[in-house]
Amino acid sequence: MTQTCLTFRDLTLGYGSHPAIHHLDGTIRKGSLTAVVGANGSGKSTLMKGIVGVLKPMAGEVIRASGLRAAYLPQQSELDRSFPARVVDLVSLGLWPRRGLLGRYTKEDRDDVSKALMAVGLGGFEKRPIDTLSGGQLQRTLFARVLLQDADLILLDEPFNAVDAKTVGDLIALIKRWHGEERTIMVVVHDLDLVRQNFPETLLLARQPIAWGETRETLKPENLLRARRFHEAWEENAPWCEPEGHDHAHDHGHGHAHDHSHDHHHGAGPRAA
Repeated sequence: MTQTCLTFRDLTLGYGSHPAIHHLDGTIRKGSLTAVVGANGSGKSTLMKGIVGVLKPMAGEVIRASGLRAAYLPQQSELDRSFPARVVDLVSLGLWPRRGLLGRYTKEDRDDVSKALMAVGLGGFEKRPIDTLSGGQLQRTLFARVLLQDADLILLDEPFNAVDAKTVGDLIALIKRWHGEERTIMVVVHDLDLVRQNFPETLLLARQPIAWGETRETLKPENLLRARRFHEAWEENAPWCEPEGHDHAHDHGHGHAHDHSHDHHHGAGPRAA
Protein backbone atom coordinates (compact mmCIF):
# COMPACT_ATOMS: atom_id res chain seq x y z
CA MET A 1 0.00 0.00 0.00
CA THR A 2 1.32 3.43 -0.94
CA GLN A 3 2.16 5.59 2.06
CA THR A 4 1.63 9.34 2.12
CA CYS A 5 4.35 11.59 3.54
CA LEU A 6 2.60 14.97 3.17
CA THR A 7 -0.97 16.04 2.44
CA PHE A 8 -1.95 19.57 1.38
CA ARG A 9 -5.57 20.57 1.94
CA ASP A 10 -6.54 23.85 0.27
CA LEU A 11 -3.24 25.27 1.52
CA THR A 12 -2.71 29.03 1.32
CA LEU A 13 0.54 30.54 2.60
CA GLY A 14 1.77 34.12 2.66
CA TYR A 15 3.32 37.03 4.50
CA GLY A 16 1.28 39.56 6.42
CA SER A 17 -2.03 39.81 4.58
CA HIS A 18 -0.52 38.92 1.17
CA PRO A 19 -0.90 35.29 0.09
CA ALA A 20 2.08 33.93 -1.86
CA ILE A 21 0.64 30.52 -2.74
CA HIS A 22 -3.05 29.64 -3.05
CA HIS A 23 -5.25 26.59 -2.84
CA LEU A 24 -2.75 23.76 -3.00
CA ASP A 25 -4.34 20.31 -2.76
CA GLY A 26 -2.58 16.99 -3.17
CA THR A 27 -0.20 14.50 -1.63
CA ILE A 28 3.51 13.78 -1.59
CA ARG A 29 4.18 10.07 -1.66
CA LYS A 30 6.67 8.50 0.75
CA GLY A 31 9.94 7.86 -1.10
CA SER A 32 9.16 10.27 -3.97
CA LEU A 33 11.57 12.73 -5.55
CA THR A 34 9.84 15.97 -6.59
CA ALA A 35 11.17 19.15 -8.19
CA VAL A 36 9.33 22.39 -7.37
CA VAL A 37 9.60 24.87 -10.25
CA GLY A 38 8.24 28.28 -11.23
CA ALA A 39 9.30 31.88 -11.79
CA ASN A 40 10.81 34.00 -9.02
CA GLY A 41 8.02 34.94 -6.63
CA SER A 42 5.83 31.98 -7.62
CA GLY A 43 5.69 30.57 -4.06
CA LYS A 44 8.38 27.86 -4.18
CA SER A 45 10.39 28.93 -1.11
CA THR A 46 7.16 29.87 0.68
CA LEU A 47 5.89 26.31 0.22
CA MET A 48 9.10 24.87 1.70
CA LYS A 49 8.78 27.12 4.75
CA GLY A 50 5.14 26.14 5.13
CA ILE A 51 5.97 22.42 5.05
CA VAL A 52 8.72 22.73 7.66
CA GLY A 53 6.54 24.96 9.87
CA VAL A 54 8.46 28.23 9.62
CA LEU A 55 5.31 29.77 8.10
CA LYS A 56 1.84 29.06 9.46
CA PRO A 57 -0.96 28.60 6.88
CA MET A 58 -3.28 31.53 6.19
CA ALA A 59 -5.87 28.91 5.25
CA GLY A 60 -5.96 25.17 4.80
CA GLU A 61 -3.34 22.86 6.25
CA VAL A 62 -0.24 20.73 5.77
CA ILE A 63 -0.60 17.24 7.26
CA ARG A 64 2.67 15.46 7.95
CA ALA A 65 2.92 11.70 8.49
CA SER A 66 3.19 10.72 12.15
CA GLY A 67 6.74 10.79 13.53
CA LEU A 68 8.14 12.37 10.36
CA ARG A 69 11.70 13.68 10.73
CA ALA A 70 12.39 16.58 8.39
CA ALA A 71 15.62 18.26 7.26
CA TYR A 72 15.38 21.70 5.66
CA LEU A 73 18.17 23.38 3.71
CA PRO A 74 17.26 27.03 2.99
CA GLN A 75 18.83 29.16 0.29
CA GLN A 76 22.48 30.05 0.82
CA SER A 77 21.53 33.73 0.92
CA GLU A 78 19.76 33.10 4.25
CA LEU A 79 22.99 31.93 5.90
CA ASP A 80 25.22 34.48 7.68
CA ARG A 81 28.66 33.57 6.33
CA SER A 82 30.35 36.22 8.46
CA PHE A 83 29.57 34.25 11.62
CA PRO A 84 32.88 32.96 13.06
CA ALA A 85 32.28 29.25 12.61
CA ARG A 86 34.25 26.34 11.20
CA VAL A 87 33.03 23.66 8.83
CA VAL A 88 32.84 21.15 11.71
CA ASP A 89 30.60 23.54 13.67
CA LEU A 90 28.15 23.97 10.80
CA VAL A 91 28.00 20.26 9.98
CA SER A 92 27.62 19.30 13.65
CA LEU A 93 24.33 21.19 13.76
CA GLY A 94 22.94 18.13 12.02
CA LEU A 95 23.47 16.21 15.28
CA TRP A 96 20.97 18.36 17.20
CA PRO A 97 18.03 15.97 16.68
CA ARG A 98 20.21 13.25 18.18
CA ARG A 99 22.05 15.14 20.95
CA GLY A 100 20.02 18.26 21.69
CA LEU A 101 21.42 21.76 21.89
CA LEU A 102 23.57 21.16 24.98
CA GLY A 103 24.38 17.49 24.49
CA ARG A 104 27.97 16.32 24.56
CA TYR A 105 29.44 15.16 21.27
CA THR A 106 30.95 11.71 21.43
CA LYS A 107 33.84 10.21 19.46
CA GLU A 108 31.18 8.45 17.38
CA ASP A 109 29.63 11.84 16.58
CA ARG A 110 32.99 13.25 15.48
CA ASP A 111 33.56 10.20 13.30
CA ASP A 112 30.11 10.67 11.77
CA VAL A 113 30.93 14.31 10.95
CA SER A 114 34.16 13.21 9.25
CA LYS A 115 32.32 10.51 7.27
CA ALA A 116 29.68 13.03 6.16
CA LEU A 117 32.38 15.42 4.96
CA MET A 118 34.11 12.58 3.09
CA ALA A 119 30.77 11.72 1.46
CA VAL A 120 30.47 15.27 0.05
CA GLY A 121 34.11 15.49 -1.04
CA LEU A 122 35.34 17.70 1.82
CA GLY A 123 37.45 15.28 3.84
CA GLY A 124 39.93 17.20 6.01
CA PHE A 125 37.94 20.47 5.86
CA GLU A 126 36.76 20.23 9.49
CA LYS A 127 38.69 23.28 10.77
CA ARG A 128 38.21 25.54 7.74
CA PRO A 129 36.33 28.79 8.57
CA ILE A 130 33.06 28.90 6.62
CA ASP A 131 33.80 32.41 5.33
CA THR A 132 36.75 30.97 3.34
CA LEU A 133 34.61 28.46 1.43
CA SER A 134 33.53 28.83 -2.19
CA GLY A 135 29.83 28.63 -3.00
CA GLY A 136 30.19 25.00 -4.03
CA GLN A 137 32.17 24.08 -0.89
CA LEU A 138 29.57 25.76 1.32
CA GLN A 139 26.75 23.86 -0.34
CA ARG A 140 28.66 20.60 0.11
CA THR A 141 29.04 21.47 3.80
CA LEU A 142 25.29 22.07 4.11
CA PHE A 143 24.59 18.72 2.42
CA ALA A 144 26.90 17.04 4.95
CA ARG A 145 24.76 18.57 7.70
CA VAL A 146 21.63 17.11 6.07
CA LEU A 147 23.35 13.71 5.86
CA LEU A 148 23.87 13.74 9.63
CA GLN A 149 20.21 14.56 10.28
CA ASP A 150 19.15 11.18 8.87
CA ALA A 151 15.71 12.61 8.01
CA ASP A 152 12.69 10.95 6.39
CA LEU A 153 11.74 14.16 4.52
CA ILE A 154 14.43 16.33 2.92
CA LEU A 155 13.55 19.85 1.69
CA LEU A 156 16.20 21.63 -0.41
CA ASP A 157 15.63 25.24 -1.50
CA GLU A 158 17.65 26.08 -4.62
CA PRO A 159 20.67 23.94 -3.68
CA PHE A 160 22.26 24.30 -7.14
CA ASN A 161 22.43 28.11 -7.23
CA ALA A 162 25.89 29.68 -7.45
CA VAL A 163 27.74 26.36 -7.50
CA ASP A 164 30.02 24.86 -10.16
CA ALA A 165 28.96 22.07 -12.53
CA LYS A 166 31.09 19.42 -10.74
CA THR A 167 29.39 20.24 -7.43
CA VAL A 168 25.93 20.13 -9.05
CA GLY A 169 26.71 16.64 -10.36
CA ASP A 170 27.94 15.46 -6.96
CA LEU A 171 24.91 16.90 -5.15
CA ILE A 172 22.54 15.28 -7.66
CA ALA A 173 24.28 11.96 -6.94
CA LEU A 174 23.68 12.46 -3.20
CA ILE A 175 20.01 13.28 -3.81
CA LYS A 176 19.65 10.09 -5.87
CA ARG A 177 21.33 8.14 -3.08
CA TRP A 178 18.73 9.48 -0.62
CA HIS A 179 16.00 8.66 -3.10
CA GLY A 180 17.30 5.10 -3.31
CA GLU A 181 17.02 4.92 0.49
CA GLU A 182 13.28 5.66 0.17
CA ARG A 183 13.57 9.11 1.72
CA THR A 184 11.06 11.71 0.51
CA ILE A 185 12.75 14.64 -1.23
CA MET A 186 11.45 17.98 -2.51
CA VAL A 187 13.88 20.31 -4.29
CA VAL A 188 13.35 23.86 -5.56
CA VAL A 189 15.11 23.99 -8.95
CA HIS A 190 15.44 26.70 -11.63
CA ASP A 191 17.16 24.69 -14.37
CA LEU A 192 14.40 22.83 -16.20
CA ASP A 193 16.89 20.68 -18.14
CA LEU A 194 18.28 19.48 -14.81
CA VAL A 195 14.72 18.69 -13.71
CA ARG A 196 13.94 16.72 -16.88
CA GLN A 197 17.12 14.68 -16.54
CA ASN A 198 16.96 13.87 -12.82
CA PHE A 199 13.52 14.36 -11.24
CA PRO A 200 10.66 11.89 -11.84
CA GLU A 201 7.95 14.24 -10.54
CA THR A 202 7.47 18.00 -10.72
CA LEU A 203 5.17 20.60 -9.16
CA LEU A 204 4.82 23.73 -11.32
CA LEU A 205 3.75 26.81 -9.35
CA ALA A 206 2.62 30.30 -10.32
CA ARG A 207 1.34 31.30 -6.87
CA GLN A 208 -1.10 28.46 -7.34
CA PRO A 209 -0.57 24.93 -8.71
CA ILE A 210 -0.48 24.93 -12.52
CA ALA A 211 0.51 21.30 -13.09
CA TRP A 212 1.72 18.48 -10.87
CA GLY A 213 2.73 14.95 -11.71
CA GLU A 214 5.15 13.15 -13.99
CA THR A 215 7.86 15.59 -15.03
CA ARG A 216 7.47 14.98 -18.76
CA GLU A 217 3.77 15.89 -18.55
CA THR A 218 4.14 18.77 -16.09
CA LEU A 219 6.81 20.56 -18.13
CA LYS A 220 4.92 20.49 -21.42
CA PRO A 221 5.12 23.84 -23.26
CA GLU A 222 1.42 24.60 -22.73
CA ASN A 223 1.80 24.27 -18.95
CA LEU A 224 4.92 26.45 -18.90
CA LEU A 225 3.11 29.08 -20.97
CA ARG A 226 0.10 29.01 -18.64
CA ALA A 227 2.41 29.37 -15.63
CA ARG A 228 4.09 32.38 -17.19
CA ARG A 229 0.74 34.03 -17.97
CA PHE A 230 -0.61 33.38 -14.47
CA HIS A 231 2.57 34.78 -12.95
CA GLU A 232 2.58 37.90 -15.12
CA ALA A 233 -1.08 38.54 -14.25
CA TRP A 234 -0.30 38.74 -10.54
CA GLU A 235 0.53 41.98 -8.78
CA GLU A 236 2.56 42.15 -5.60
CA ASN A 237 -0.45 43.50 -3.68
CA ALA A 238 -2.77 40.80 -4.96
CA PRO A 239 -5.96 40.71 -2.88
CA TRP A 240 -7.10 37.67 -0.96
CA CYS A 241 -8.59 35.11 -3.32
CA GLU A 242 -12.39 35.10 -3.12
CA PRO A 243 -14.32 31.80 -3.31
CA GLU A 244 -15.32 32.50 -6.93
CA GLY A 245 -11.65 32.98 -7.77
CA HIS A 246 -10.92 29.74 -5.99
CA ASP A 247 -13.25 27.77 -8.25
CA HIS A 248 -11.98 29.56 -11.29
CA ALA A 249 -8.37 28.86 -10.38
CA HIS A 250 -9.01 25.16 -9.96
CA ASP A 251 -10.97 24.90 -13.18
CA HIS A 252 -8.48 26.73 -15.33
CA GLY A 253 -5.17 26.53 -13.54
CA HIS A 254 -5.03 23.16 -11.89
CA GLY A 255 -8.03 21.00 -12.66
CA HIS A 256 -6.75 18.58 -15.30
CA ALA A 257 -3.21 18.48 -13.99
CA HIS A 258 -4.34 17.76 -10.46
CA ASP A 259 -6.63 14.95 -11.53
CA HIS A 260 -3.70 13.38 -13.35
CA SER A 261 -1.25 13.94 -10.51
CA HIS A 262 -3.60 12.78 -7.78
CA ASP A 263 -3.69 9.32 -9.33
CA HIS A 264 0.03 9.46 -10.02
CA HIS A 265 0.98 10.31 -6.47
CA HIS A 266 -0.99 7.45 -5.04
CA GLY A 267 0.39 4.96 -7.54
CA ALA A 268 3.80 3.37 -7.62
CA GLY A 269 5.25 6.27 -9.57
CA PRO A 270 8.46 6.36 -11.60
CA ARG A 271 11.92 6.19 -10.11
CA ALA A 272 15.00 8.15 -11.03
CA ALA A 273 17.63 6.38 -13.07
